[in-house]
Amino acid sequence: MAFELKTEITIDATPEKIWSILSDFDEYPNWNPFITSITGDVKVGNKIAVRIEPPGANANNFKPTVTALEPNKKLSWLGVFMFRGVFDGEHQFELIDNKNGTTTLIQQENFIGLLVPLFKKMLDNNTRKGFEAMNKKLKELAEK
Repeated sequence: MAFELKTEITIDATPEKIWSILSDFDEYPNWNPFITSITGDVKVGNKIAVRIEPPGANANNFKPTVTALEPNKKLSWLGVFMFRGVFDGEHQFELIDNKNGTTTLIQQENFIGLLVPLFKKMLDNNTRKGFEAMNKKLKELAEK
């Protein structure tokens, strides 16, 4: 079973400016309504600690592995519940330079595993709202 959750927003700022906010994990508690904490050494192959607080749902702490890190372009990680194939989620932030002073932020997560059908409604509702709230706040900060 699989489910993809994808949101995007156009921001009137350069990828570098957006990345400076997105990669300043110490500041997440001060502005980010969805991902309220990222700690650890954010490098490909490392485990980090992430806390998400989707609107209308319980907060969740997990320890995903960083799968991609390309400054000003991409950050992704893979979280696994119990063991692979039960409920895996690969979260990704991608910045696309539109070459006109704007950047498209794509925030998406691909969920795979046996438990995905049980959580699909919550993911498509609460988690999607969390993505959208974070995207909107990031846009506000980057366009100041």
